[in-house]
Amino acid sequence: MNSSTQLNFDAVVIGSGPGGYHAAIRLGQLGKRTAMIEKDKVGGVCLNVGCIPSKALITAGKLVKNTREAKKMGIDAKVEVDISKLQDWKQSVVHRLTSGVEFLCKQNHVEIIQGYAKYISPNEIEVIQGSPRRNSRISFKDAIVATGASSIELPNLKYDGKRIISSTEALDLREVPKKMLLVGGGVIGLEIGMAYANLFGTELTIVELLDQLLPGTDIELVNLVSKQLGKLGAKINTKSKVISGKVIQEQVDVEFETPDGKSQSVLVDYVLVGVGRKPNTQGLGLENIGVQFTDKGFVRVDKHMRTSLPNVYAIGDCVGGPLLAHKAMKEGIVAAEVICGENSAADFQAMPAAIFTDPEIAIVGINPEEAKSKGIELSIGKFPFSANARALAANESEGFTKVLADKDSGLVLGVEIVGLEASDLISEASLAIEMGATLDDMGLTVHPHPTLSETLMEAAENAQGKAIHIMNRQIQSKAQTA
Repeated sequence: MNSSTQLNFDAVVIGSGPGGYHAAIRLGQLGKRTAMIEKDKVGGVCLNVGCIPSKALITAGKLVKNTREAKKMGIDAKVEVDISKLQDWKQSVVHRLTSGVEFLCKQNHVEIIQGYAKYISPNEIEVIQGSPRRNSRISFKDAIVATGASSIELPNLKYDGKRIISSTEALDLREVPKKMLLVGGGVIGLEIGMAYANLFGTELTIVELLDQLLPGTDIELVNLVSKQLGKLGAKINTKSKVISGKVIQEQVDVEFETPDGKSQSVLVDYVLVGVGRKPNTQGLGLENIGVQFTDKGFVRVDKHMRTSLPNVYAIGDCVGGPLLAHKAMKEGIVAAEVICGENSAADFQAMPAAIFTDPEIAIVGINPEEAKSKGIELSIGKFPFSANARALAANESEGFTKVLADKDSGLVLGVEIVGLEASDLISEASLAIEMGATLDDMGLTVHPHPTLSETLMEAAENAQGKAIHIMNRQIQSKAQTA
């Protein structure tokens, strides 16, 4: 039995992920009567089956690893992990956050509507809801598309949701994965794979098509992650590709081709496919109302997040660029403010990224390869965690902080960090770039001691030849000349 209702709002947001709920709440704050349409769970992929649950498992894995390595400190503790209880705890974290989003939406007068949205016209969508099926027609002045992205499926390795899985299923395992093959050595696969390796000693086999893990990331950073993978016993196969995967009872027989053209096979409990994500733009009817797309299927937008239609905006993963939750959040706020007549634009000077491998990697701004391609001459300062008192006291001295600045002006153009709490440290670097800070600014800023943040200060000083806690190449050469 079908029923239909007609609803009217000032603005509609399609999707309730980080970008969507930020946009909806800001619209509510600015006085717009707003509806947020969500086909599944409030919070989208990030809160429910992405960023948050993965970081919960990663944190648990680091705790187990650190406890086992605490023998160096004279602490000898036995560690046992109950995977079922671990998953229940992880889910409690997710529930707390999604409940918080629902509460904030309610407090800001945002109406959450469950269902699938499809454009009928530039000012009207149809929402198909529940069972018994009922349709709602919603008219509005402005709308924001925040539908995110989803995992790419390989034609020769179809998901079955049980043994050949995406990150969604991988984050909700209720049995210990003894052996896991990662198809793709990118962020998603390595984060989840290393978490399970730390938690349970899971044997990892990695098959990456390109010539390095974490493609596009400075190899100097990646090398430390590869080193840790080696300590975990992982088998890394770069320049390799999966040929087939066949489920045999409770395992998967995977065949892959190595750089020499030979094939190898391995029997594993799970195959985690993490070869990228595609925009969720199908089925929305956007093409029927004249919204334009890029060659890769992402929604085309300007710096105000406006599409080819003046009242239709799009944000987050469905518009491309780096697929980052915090990018979607800021874009959602921009779109909402533009709708409300404010002078807002996505003109970010610095977009940080964090990779929660072991050790963590965090980057912002330009990297050495980009600088070279643009003909920019750099002053580079680097400070190792092994010379940082806080890192040594934490028994985690692997890593470094690298600061890249314009050689003539000293303007900070990029920062790369690999090591303990890199994801937190990168925010200072982001602010530095946004504010137009120089090496002098970073070096002269007093940092508390002993802290990891001192590595930023000393890397900036090292670029100028005056770091205190390491030898500087410039000073060495002067001393030799004298």
